[in-house]
Amino acid sequence: MKVKVIANYLPQYHRIPENDKWWGAGYTDWVAAKNAKPLFEGHKQPRIPLNNNYYDLSEVNTIRWQAQLAKRYGVYGFGIYHYWFNSNLQLLQKLAELLLQNKDIDINFMFIWDNDSWKRTWSNVKGNDWVMQDGKPQQGESAYLAELKYGDENDWEKHFNYLLPFFKDERYSKLDNKPMIGFMQPRNDIETQRKMALYWNMLAQMNGFAGILCMSRYDWRVDGLEYTFGYSWQHRTLWQAVVNKVRYLTKNGVFVLNYDKCLRKILFNAQHMSSKDFLSCIVRYDDTPRRGIKGTVVRGSTPQKFQKYFTELLKISKQQGKEYVFCPAWNEWGEGMYLEPDTVDGYAYLEALKAAVDEVNNYKIAGGGQELPIICKVITGRNIPERRCVA
Repeated sequence: MKVKVIANYLPQYHRIPENDKWWGAGYTDWVAAKNAKPLFEGHKQPRIPLNNNYYDLSEVNTIRWQAQLAKRYGVYGFGIYHYWFNSNLQLLQKLAELLLQNKDIDINFMFIWDNDSWKRTWSNVKGNDWVMQDGKPQQGESAYLAELKYGDENDWEKHFNYLLPFFKDERYSKLDNKPMIGFMQPRNDIETQRKMALYWNMLAQMNGFAGILCMSRYDWRVDGLEYTFGYSWQHRTLWQAVVNKVRYLTKNGVFVLNYDKCLRKILFNAQHMSSKDFLSCIVRYDDTPRRGIKGTVVRGSTPQKFQKYFTELLKISKQQGKEYVFCPAWNEWGEGMYLEPDTVDGYAYLEALKAAVDEVNNYKIAGGGQELPIICKVITGRNIPERRCVA
C-alpha cells in the first residue's frame, strides 16, 4: 500500500461580488497576505510567493500549473474547501467547477465542507466593524456575512445532486467505492449532520456507490461521520499561557507556540488513533495576516524539521494500514500554511514533502519486506513514557 497525501486547498484567490461588498473591491486572500506586518522580533511577514506569483484561480491555466507542481512533488490530491451555506447561497465554487470541466488536469481531489456561517472575525482586515444583513448594517461579530442553514431533506438532496458530478469523476478520491467528504465543523448541530450523512449515504447507494464516507474534523466522532481526518495540534504549557497573556495585555497578544512541541504532540497522538482516524500534519502556521495581534504563530518550523516529522507520520499511517494522510495546507497564505514556493524557502517544503513520500512508499510493512522503523523518542517528546512503535 502506498500512502497518499491530500493537501488542503483554499479557493479564496479570485474575485467574487460578496467579497467585494464585505471587504472591499478586489479582495482575495492575497490582500491579507500582502498587508501582513511583522509583530515581534524575528517574525517573518509578509510572506511573498516566489516570483510574485499572486495568481488568479478563475484562470484554468493557474489550476493546471498547480496540479502539475503538486504531483511532481508527491501530492496525491487536493482537499478543496467547499462553501455551501444553503440551497440559495454557495461561494468560491469556481475552482472546483473548472477542475470538473477540464478532465486533462491530472490531480485527484475531494471536498472539505466548511459547514459554518461566515462572520466578520478577521480582525486584521480593513472593514471589520460592520456587515450588511437583510439590507441593514449590523454591528459586532454576531453579524453574519453568510449564514449556514442546513435545511431539510429537500435541501440535503439539492446539495448532494450538486456534488454528484464531482463524485462520479474518476479523479475524485474514494475509499472502497465511497466518495470522501470532510466536515470541518462537526460540533455545529451534530444531530442534523448525523441525519444528513445517513441520508447522503442512501443517495450515494442509489447512484451506484457503496455509500459515502463522511469525515469529521479532529477527534469528534459523530454517528454517521465515523471517520475523522485530523486532530488538535496546539501544544501550550502553563508558562506559555502566562507569557502569552502578558503579551496580550501589552497590546502584543500574538500566541506563540513551538513547532517541535506541536509536531511531537501530533506524532504521539497518531500512535493512538483508531483505524478510522486519518492522520494529519501541519506544514507551518501563522494566521496574523488575518487576525493581527489576536493571531497565533508557530515558531521554529523549517523544511528539514517538516521532512523529519512528516516522514514519521507517514510511516505511522502506513503501519496502521491507512491509505490517506492530510496535509494543511497547499495554499493558505493568510494562515501561513502553505507548500507553494515563496521568496524565503523557495521549493524547499515541496522537496521535503517529496522526500518524505518517496522514503515511506519504498518501505513495506512487516511480513511483506522491510519494517517501518518509527523513531519513538521523536514521537513521544519529553515527560511521556516511551512506547513500542512497531508491531
